[in-house]
Amino acid sequence: MEKKIFKDYARYYDLLYKDKNYVDEADYVHQIIHGHRQSIQSILELGCGTGLHAALLAEKKYAVHGIDKSPNMVERAELQKENLPQDISNRLSFEQGDACNYRSGRKYDIVISLFHVMSYQTSNKNLLAAFKTAKEHLNHNGLFIFDCWYGPAVLTSRPSVRIKRIEDDKVSIIRIAEPDMYPNRNRVDVNYQVFIKDKSTGKVEVLKEMHKIRYWFQPEIEQILALSGLSLINAQEWLSGSELDLNTWNSCFIVENKSK
Repeated sequence: MEKKIFKDYARYYDLLYKDKNYVDEADYVHQIIHGHRQSIQSILELGCGTGLHAALLAEKKYAVHGIDKSPNMVERAELQKENLPQDISNRLSFEQGDACNYRSGRKYDIVISLFHVMSYQTSNKNLLAAFKTAKEHLNHNGLFIFDCWYGPAVLTSRPSVRIKRIEDDKVSIIRIAEPDMYPNRNRVDVNYQVFIKDKSTGKVEVLKEMHKIRYWFQPEIEQILALSGLSLINAQEWLSGSELDLNTWNSCFIVENKSK
């Protein structure tokens, strides 16, 4: 069942998130990189999804290698790569890989992990493993940039039931998200029901899936980073760059690898 869910999720992923501002997010990551380092060339993306962030960063002349645990996400990333101009597609590559144990033997100037991939690491053990993956692939003084749900805001403004409606010329989709909170585990289980109506036949497909999402606090992030050999440079609100506070659901952590 899990394999089927991820397969179907990949199929509708870009439609479900077509309102996500990938352009501004890629610009934001670029500004962080440019503000901390010069002459950056290579990026490793942990959890690349369908490759939309990677493609936009490739437009900015970065060479981006993306990995994702889902082979279906990687397949869609490869398909979208084929439709890009040659100079951009030449700077992109994708493969299946798990952020917790991926090892390529290559080093990169930057490692990024966006759209809450680190919040999907729901245990300290898994987060440490993902941080070690970043460390293993970073050049000396390389940067690791990731976002995650920020604990103080999640507990202040708790998640609620959300309904999303979206469509294209082929399908209309209604997605219902119902959260269950587990405060002693710092986790939210988001239960999705997705209703997909085929406009040509009227047939409705129903998918169910559950996302386990960890919300993190800065002191525990810093502690686990230290165990991985990485150091925190800055923590800020995603996109705005403002200081983290009780209203900051989406946080961004900027980390460096000081060791050689």
